[in-house]
Amino acid sequence: MSSWAAIAALRAAIGDSVSTDPVELATLTRDKSGHDSRSAPLALVTARSVEEVQATLRLANEHGIPVVPRGAGTGLAGGAIASAGEIVLSTLAMDRILEISVADELAVIQPGIINSDLNDVLATHGLWFAPDPASRAISTVGGNIATNAGGLLCAKYGVTREAVLGLKVVLADGTLLNLGHRTVKGVTGLDLTALLIGSEGTLGVIVEATVRLRTLPSGPVATIGAFFPDIASAAAASAGITAAGLRPAALELLDAASLRTIDAHLGLDLSTRGNSWLLLQTDGAASATEAAAAIEIIRSAGGDAEITTDRDEGERLFAIRRAFHPSLEAQGTVLIEDIAVPRSALPEIFAAIADIGERYGIAIPTVAHAGDGNLHPNFVYEPGDDGLVPEHIWDAANELFLAALRLGGTLTGEHGVGILKRRWLRDELGDDQVALQRQIKRVFDPRGILNPGKVFPPEP
Repeated sequence: MSSWAAIAALRAAIGDSVSTDPVELATLTRDKSGHDSRSAPLALVTARSVEEVQATLRLANEHGIPVVPRGAGTGLAGGAIASAGEIVLSTLAMDRILEISVADELAVIQPGIINSDLNDVLATHGLWFAPDPASRAISTVGGNIATNAGGLLCAKYGVTREAVLGLKVVLADGTLLNLGHRTVKGVTGLDLTALLIGSEGTLGVIVEATVRLRTLPSGPVATIGAFFPDIASAAAASAGITAAGLRPAALELLDAASLRTIDAHLGLDLSTRGNSWLLLQTDGAASATEAAAAIEIIRSAGGDAEITTDRDEGERLFAIRRAFHPSLEAQGTVLIEDIAVPRSALPEIFAAIADIGERYGIAIPTVAHAGDGNLHPNFVYEPGDDGLVPEHIWDAANELFLAALRLGGTLTGEHGVGILKRRWLRDELGDDQVALQRQIKRVFDPRGILNPGKVFPPEP
């Protein structure tokens, strides 16, 4: 059966959930990474039920047609980009909350629900889903799970993996797996739930999740904004805060290039007040005590700190941080990078970024989730005639990645590998671990139809 005959058979099975409209298909060749596959996929399936996901994968597996799972398309590593001959399987329309249990502090949700929409509903129950990616207003929880997304609140509340109890996942052959549990504890068998979290659509398609909730923090929330004369002193203050045993809900660090970019986008004057900015928030019963201790460390490191306990003012400060990536997109095509180092190595990695930028003659605006050592260096560039990232940008990024690894860090803290970083996978994991991970993928996906070309580098 040809690919088009297979699509006709799929349309006969699930009807108007299948689209081959060229305008729709063209939107699936890109995500928020700035990359474009430059060739449209074969078809789009907008699944509305688990059964439609199963039907799509059964047929695709039978005929060897590649399938690219996709949510809102907000990924930053090219993990949901589709190209010629592939079916895009979207779970965006599967966006219902199936259950909220206040007593058990959990919710059962479909993968297409937007992160902030989920929390708007949970807030009416006095609960919240703690993972807080900067893209929370546009990213789906299913996508957050598929990439093990982080965000601004990870230092205190953890990444997505720590908020997922169980999953329903459809494998490449259409088999539905129920993974995990509803209980606080559970160690029966191998932890396949954790394996699927962050697997970037290469092992299965998430169709339901049981997520752990938290009670909304009570008491005052203190937000601190502190300007520093240079990034080194700001990074030292950040490292000093965590070394002192403080665990702020958020601890964000922006360098001078980031402040200039945000100023241009929002019409502000942040960059006239300092060459780096530390944004910190404390919550819970110890909020005031932690904020006071943080301010003492900040001022001893040369920072000019201001504090507010007004929630609206605090949200205004966080809106500045969340405007960083939109401000870059307004300037051109952006390669948004994602590395992490031990928190004590923040001063060294910022120095390495400055050195790389100087040697290559390029600005590398960088923000950091400083509370957990996760940095986002960014490259704004003009694509070449072929539409690709210029080689000198990749050369600079290569040095950046290797610097992070030398400092005991990792290639990606939360965005995933996708297509952007697969060429460096062996540098971090080594040949033996890459080979083992390939074997695991073959167990879940023997024909290799799920998100081919993502995460793993081409076979030697």
